[in-house]
Amino acid sequence: MRLSLAALVLLLAACGRPPPPPLGGAGPVLPVRAAVVVAELLPVVLEVPASVRPAERASLAAKLAGTVASFPLGLGSAVAAGDVLVTLHAPETEARLRQSQAQLAEAERTAVRQRTLVATGVNPVEALRDAEDRLRFAQAAVTEAEALLAYATVRAPFAGVITEKHVLPGDLATPGRPLLALESTQRLRAEGAVPEHAAASLKIGRPVGVVLDENAIPLLGDLEEISGAADAVSRSILVKVALPPGAARSGQFARLRVASGETAALLAPGAALTRFGQMERVFVVEAGHAVLRLVKTGRVIDERVEILSGLNAGETVILAPPAALRDGQPVAIQP
Repeated sequence: MRLSLAALVLLLAACGRPPPPPLGGAGPVLPVRAAVVVAELLPVVLEVPASVRPAERASLAAKLAGTVASFPLGLGSAVAAGDVLVTLHAPETEARLRQSQAQLAEAERTAVRQRTLVATGVNPVEALRDAEDRLRFAQAAVTEAEALLAYATVRAPFAGVITEKHVLPGDLATPGRPLLALESTQRLRAEGAVPEHAAASLKIGRPVGVVLDENAIPLLGDLEEISGAADAVSRSILVKVALPPGAARSGQFARLRVASGETAALLAPGAALTRFGQMERVFVVEAGHAVLRLVKTGRVIDERVEILSGLNAGETVILAPPAALRDGQPVAIQP
């Protein structure tokens, strides 16, 4: 069959045309950096609710009967150790002290007189001994009355803030009646109940992660106390973790992060991950080409991300994928 001149021209033109590029493989070879997905054993971190409480808290009560003469401080007032908080008016105790002091003065005069009489031979030595015994009893009575009256001045046992106030000036104070509550602001602890199986690995003095805000980076506190007995119902153990100064407020909600065994996990560099809307994606290197994969991620560990699905251990992912990179594009891994 003879070909027309036009058909021959078209045939020659088709023979010189380059083949069409493979599907998904268009574009030049793009140099990229890459890393391998690895499988590692990671600690299983258990989060348990906790509350921030002061390491020192005192409920101060009256130790003698009287009326509140002075209580000038309000709720939230900061006090130093030794500051006067409450002053009581205790007339009966004051009268007892005055009586003891009068008896002491009389005993001292009697002892002086007996020394003179014994020295001159008027009275026997036994009389002086009796007088000196009465003097010692009178001195002890004064010391006791002074110690009791000292309870009329209520002082702060440590530095802190007043969190409760139960009386006002003029109120009757009786022994054992609470006057106020004081909490230390210097040392705060996160206290929470840890499941028995997780508490078995805890050691006093070891660091424990504490989360104070929903999106905050966990801070580290030192484990100070572990209860010696588990709760019979919840099978949990109370632990107390000391917090860094100024890190929290008393009463604040917290979460303790406690290691509870280990689990196998796939880890990929966080730099390999890109997001498109709600989707998380990586580029995997397969046969010299970039292949787009959708993945599901879990925890972030330092600069790596836990891969829950979409990748296998040993696969190579592209780091910081260039904006020009397309699915199926040829790539060359750079050292």
